[in-house]
Amino acid sequence: MGALFLIAFVVYMTGNALAGSGEADQMRTGAGALLMLANSAAVAGIGVLMFPVLRRHHELSAHAYLVSRVVEAVMLAVGVVFLLLLVPLARDAAALPLASVARQGNLYAYQIAMLSLGLGSLLFCRVLFQARLVPRFMAIWGTVGYAVFAVGAILEILGYGVGVALSVPGGLFEVALGVLLVAKGFPTEPERASTADVGLASELS
Repeated sequence: MGALFLIAFVVYMTGNALAGSGEADQMRTGAGALLMLANSAAVAGIGVLMFPVLRRHHELSAHAYLVSRVVEAVMLAVGVVFLLLLVPLARDAAALPLASVARQGNLYAYQIAMLSLGLGSLLFCRVLFQARLVPRFMAIWGTVGYAVFAVGAILEILGYGVGVALSVPGGLFEVALGVLLVAKGFPTEPERASTADVGLASELS
């Protein structure tokens, strides 16, 4: 799961850079689109792999997170279709209005995907916090980051260009979570019980 968080981040950023830098270049746009589709597969995989982990602690949150990740993956794939349409449209001067529609379609598909991710991940971070699956400061960081993420997506859909800036806290959280999962994984039941005992003793003292 940690590897998928990191892979999704890298392949989408790389794919978006390639596709966005060469709308009239079919090879660059095609390569970028394939990387972005790989991201869709990765984010859906995160939801699938995380489902049994979350289900042990809160079934509704597990289903909500899985659905949010699947919606994210589908909408990002829809955005890729709009990007691919830009290649033939960019070659026809008469089709410039349609190219503008394709760019807007890609933008809205992306923001709907990010809104789904932000809302579903609030429940995800709630489980991380309550079950002590990660250090509590990280769960709080993720909650704040995803809430800001969702607000940024809503504002982008309404026409305010602030989504990139507001995505930074949530994006950095996903990278940090990916690194943590690769390095340590989730704690075992005895480890979580030990952490809870330490926290209780600290509160009593």
